[in-house]
Formats: sequence, structure tokens, C-alpha cells
Amino acid sequence: MFFMKVVVLGKGLMLANIVLGLKDAGADIVGVFRYEQTCMSPLKLFIKDTFNPSKELTLIRQMNLPQIKMKSANSEEFKRFLISNNVDLVIVGTWKERLKKEIFSVPTIGTVNVHPSLLPKYRGPNPYMQVILYGEKESGVTLHLVDENYDTGAILAQKKVEILPDDTSKELRERTVVAARALVADFIIGLNDNITMPIAQSERLASYFPNISGDERMLDFAAQSSDEIFRTVKALHPFLPCYITYRGKFFVVNPYKVEVLGLVEANAGEIVAKDPNTRSLTIVCKDRKAVKFDGVKLYRMGFLTGYYIEKFISLSRGQA
Repeated sequence: MFFMKVVVLGKGLMLANIVLGLKDAGADIVGVFRYEQTCMSPLKLFIKDTFNPSKELTLIRQMNLPQIKMKSANSEEFKRFLISNNVDLVIVGTWKERLKKEIFSVPTIGTVNVHPSLLPKYRGPNPYMQVILYGEKESGVTLHLVDENYDTGAILAQKKVEILPDDTSKELRERTVVAARALVADFIIGLNDNITMPIAQSERLASYFPNISGDERMLDFAAQSSDEIFRTVKALHPFLPCYITYRGKFFVVNPYKVEVLGLVEANAGEIVAKDPNTRSLTIVCKDRKAVKFDGVKLYRMGFLTGYYIEKFISLSRGQA
């Protein structure tokens, strides 16, 4: 069996699961390049890694893997590292730099990106959110060759992941990276046993979504349907909290305690029910359906407090 030399570029749970997939397949990981190396000062990163190490860093240390400590994957220093170590394959998972051709063409086999959607659909930086925002029933993982554009290279392998009705981006991401681990392992083993034929992506079927603006966190009951409100709350967690606004105050929504109710005789934005015991608000949406939010909290002066929300819920019916 050919034990290929692999370098991994990435961040977070995706990085950790790519590393595990490579180990499952028996690959020789000659370097791990964490994205934090490119965007944090050495001092800040040292402090973070010392006092609050991430799960992926803990894994890297436990597996005694060599870390690549450079400022850019497009640097001459990184290019020399790939050449001097005779790297066969670079695998990328969660990386903001657009790799230059002089870098991604160095490995003898190639450079492969692990993208958390079923390409060519949902190209872009955070498909976890977008597939939930748009009400998709399934997502997945794609391994594709890296080219000079984002997420456009030929497809090498794919694996579907079901989106469950109550999924937030957190749960979807957790299942997706586990699928990525299995897909990476199968791909590496397959390179030893089979001929892998890259398949060009169909531009006709392609879609691209940039990062959200952040304005989505402010729920707009007059402009959004109940399904849109529900999907927004689910999609933005754990990246951003969602807020209900009332009389200049912000109430933080619990993404796991949101329920779409039936039609009600009330205007969009109207608060039709309150319960101080469960910190509950029920608000009418654009489609005249009500959405019930349990466990809401008032955001005040940079912290969350229960006293003010109980006081708020005891008020008379109002507009959100």
C-alpha cells in the first residue's frame, strides 16, 4: 500500500474530522496548518492555545502531529515546505484564503477541498446556515479539486446528510463533519485501490451564497412568515443569536424553544400571549400564524437577565 504524505489546512470541527479520516485511512500527515495561524498574532494565539486550547488543537497534540506555523498558505515558505517534504496531497477544510495555482498545483496528486454541501449547490462560506434558511431537506459533503475559484473544482466524491426538522446549524455541522471523516477515509483508501475520475461541476445547477450580513438576527414579524422566522432562528445558531425587538429593548431567542402555531385573528407583529413562568412570548407573523418563543431573555447592558423579561411579559399586549 502506498502511504501518501498529506498536509491538512483547516479550522474547527472540520479540521479535526479530516485529520481523523486521514488517520483512519493510514495516511502520513506531515503537517497541520491551522487557520488561526494566519489571522492571529503569535502572542494572542500562544495565550489562547495555552489557557483555552480548542478541541482540534488538543487532538493534534494528542496525535503528536507536526504543526505548520506560517502566516499564509500562499507564501513562498509554505510552497518550499510542500516541495521539501514531497507532499502528495493537500486537503483543505474551512479556509478563507484563496489558494494560488503555484501552491495548489505543487502536491503530486493534487489539492482537495472538503466543502459542506452537495456542490454545485450552495457554494460559499457557510452552507450550514444557508441550507436551513432555504428549507432544504438534505445537504452533504463534497470533495473537489481546488482550482483558482472558490468551490468550483471538479468533484471527486460526495456524501448526503439529512437535515432534520429541528436541526440548527450546530447539529447539522456536527453530523456533516462526521460524514466528512468517513468520506475522506474512503477517498484516501480508494486512491490506493481505484482510479478516481473527477467530474466537472454543472454551472447550470450552481448556486453561491455569501456570508449573511448579520441583519438577519433581528426578527421582523411584519415582513417574515412563520416558516421564515423558524428557519432563521435555527439557521443562525450557534453563529449568531436572534432577537425580538420591543420598545427599544432586545429579547434573545432560545433556538431550541421555538414552535410554529396555527392561524390567529391578529395583526403581524402583535404579541398575543405571554407567560412569565416559562418566559414565553407568542407573536403573530406575516402569514398570520403565531410563533411561540419559550425561554426568552432580555439583553441589557451587555448581559442577560431574567428579572426584566418577567417584568416585560407582565405588560399588556403590544407590538413586537
